Amino acid sequence: MILNRPAQRSKRLRTQKVAVSFTAICELSSVLQGSNGVARADVVATIRQLIETQQIEVNRSAVEAGLSVLTAGGDFADGIIAYDGRWLGGAVFVSFDRKAVKLLTAQGHAAQVPTDGKRQG
Repeated sequence: MILNRPAQRSKRLRTQKVAVSFTAICELSSVLQGSNGVARADVVATIRQLIETQQIEVNRSAVEAGLSVLTAGGDFADGIIAYDGRWLGGAVFVSFDRKAVKLLTAQGHAAQVPTDGKRQG
């Protein structure tokens, strides 16, 4: 529905729920930190403010997992991906990103860097 008057648009947006996807929040985090150079703590605060907005619908558990990794010095997206993998039944987070593996392991999650498949020894 398109509302022609700004007052109608504003009122409509205040009363409607807005679903925000993992992808959108990952992009928000990436853009704020990357090209805009926003400090990690400010990115965390921005995402928290967004998810605490009454009209926003989001998988809070997944976002909190992303924030946990972001706060620990990693990438928000890695936390979301690891959470989603666990939710889908995956036992181990696998990534070439050694920092992500280290952070997730420190948080008590099974995580590893993939091997090349060759036997050692």
